[in-house]
Amino acid sequence: MDLLDEAKADRLHTLLAEQADFQLDARAGTGEVRSWRRSLPVLLTDLIDAGLGHVEVLLEHRLPHSPKRVDAVLCGTHPTTGAPSYVLVELKQWSRAELVAHDLVHVPGHGADVLLHPVEQVRGYCEYLVDSTPALTERPDAVSGIAYLHNARASLVSSLTRYQPSEYGRLFTLDDKAALARQLRSRLDPDGTRQAALAAADEFLGFSHAPSKPLLNLAAKEIREREQFVLLDEQKVAFELVQRAVEKARTANTRTVVVVLGGPGSGKSAIALSLVGDLARRGRTVHHATGSAAFTRSMRKIAGRGSTRVQNLFKYFNDYITAEPRDLDVLVCDEAHRIRETSVNRFTRREVRERARRQIDELIDAAWVPVFLLDEHQTVRPGEMGSLREITAAAEAKGCAVEVVHLRGQFRCGGSAAYDTWVARLLGLDRMAPTPWSHLAEADDEFVVTTAESPAALESWLIAQQARHGGTARLAAGYCWPWSDPVSTADGKKLVDDVVIGDWRRPWNAKPGKRVPEAPESYYWASDPRGFGQVGCVYTAQGFEYDWAGVILGPDFVRRDGQWVARREHSKDPTVKKADELHFAELIRNTYKVLLTRGLSGVCLYSTDPETREFLEKMTG
Repeated sequence: MDLLDEAKADRLHTLLAEQADFQLDARAGTGEVRSWRRSLPVLLTDLIDAGLGHVEVLLEHRLPHSPKRVDAVLCGTHPTTGAPSYVLVELKQWSRAELVAHDLVHVPGHGADVLLHPVEQVRGYCEYLVDSTPALTERPDAVSGIAYLHNARASLVSSLTRYQPSEYGRLFTLDDKAALARQLRSRLDPDGTRQAALAAADEFLGFSHAPSKPLLNLAAKEIREREQFVLLDEQKVAFELVQRAVEKARTANTRTVVVVLGGPGSGKSAIALSLVGDLARRGRTVHHATGSAAFTRSMRKIAGRGSTRVQNLFKYFNDYITAEPRDLDVLVCDEAHRIRETSVNRFTRREVRERARRQIDELIDAAWVPVFLLDEHQTVRPGEMGSLREITAAAEAKGCAVEVVHLRGQFRCGGSAAYDTWVARLLGLDRMAPTPWSHLAEADDEFVVTTAESPAALESWLIAQQARHGGTARLAAGYCWPWSDPVSTADGKKLVDDVVIGDWRRPWNAKPGKRVPEAPESYYWASDPRGFGQVGCVYTAQGFEYDWAGVILGPDFVRRDGQWVARREHSKDPTVKKADELHFAELIRNTYKVLLTRGLSGVCLYSTDPETREFLEKMTG
């Protein structure tokens, strides 16, 4: 086996590190290289000893439309059927580990307090791969998974064996080499040929992959029937931490606040819906709350279609002014960066105003286990104050324990970590200077990034992508044009073409509460097919996703002398314009980050400013 030769020569980890820049969207860290050096020779030697030296081994294989990577995929043929067979392998160097909850383990000396059980980790990878690959969906038995703790004696990880084994997840230790060999030979034919293994690997690498399951299309089944989302790694850790906190609240009379931090597309809302669905089915009192009318109304309409009970699970942050303490088992606060100073508004009754406190305090008090999912770079309005610092301070002041989970990676935007990095650098949210897309995405052909010379060309690009590849498309812009009420005509109410760029004219999406026959209500702009043809703003786009994103950068954010300049005089957002100079620039920057990260498959950018347009063309090259 060529790989084993390289490993024995102490070169394999170096070769992988050299390839990381091209294949993994990022440089490999020292710890990662060290783990390759220690783990891969063991696995490759065990394959030889099992008589499987001919199988093809794919290392650090990235899951489709996902930032997650499988340590190794073994490709060969099945000993009984002769059909291609694939074994996903999760390698762990742990010598000791202890089960602390259903799917959570503690590893002495590891930086994280808890980690996902390795069997659950590889099982999730198998399920995700099958769900995302139509060819494997038709023959899911072609895939199996193992977790291999090659440094651990069975006696030192005995609590980890308390799980239900399946073809997608089995655990093996240093003491289980014979059993491991038998398992591998039951899935990979020891009498198979190198040629057949190579053909199986070529088939695996050539699979077409369906896009990740859109959030709204799955919500109904998620909430009302059964869990549809496959949660991976840190997502599953967050899910299990909440479940553990709920059990602890009942048995030990303690309160825990769970904070989940992640960028756009990192799976926060999938966690939220999985929690609500699971807890509701188990009879726990649970609500899902946001500060977004569009998101909450869409959830009520789609997830709760035909069921008032389900619709009632979806609330707003300002619904808890008068809530009794610990009324709920769990309150899941999605898009928590939109938490405001107070829940009071001009419609709040006087007797209710007198009971109002800080909104963060109301949300924490409402449940035994408040859960906050947020991205601190998606604050787009003055007064939005949801942050780890604010939530932690409020929770600790109330004597609550605080658990924090950081979601790594990106499931929107084709699962491209490169695009996430590119946007952060482009907008000045990263210390590194802006980098041309081609420099970060040499091996990333899953996500399309381009520019248009005009708004008409931008719209044509969206139409062409829909025609060629299918999926949904939306056009959004910075809030740089007035937003008129609909006008009455002989044919009924009509939207006004407020967004005017040269001879190109389009209306904004409908205003909240202003119904227009040919357009969806503002809350459903991102999910209703009639939303195409109107320009969405950040308030209707935030929290949603579509396949193809068109983004117009208005004159409120332009490049001058190599720097971004936020220009208050060009903003038409009456709320954002009230922010001070420092916060105004931050809000505008965050607005465009939101708009640039809505797409699942690709994005096209256009700026109304010639100098900025030239800069964007260089950055998308």
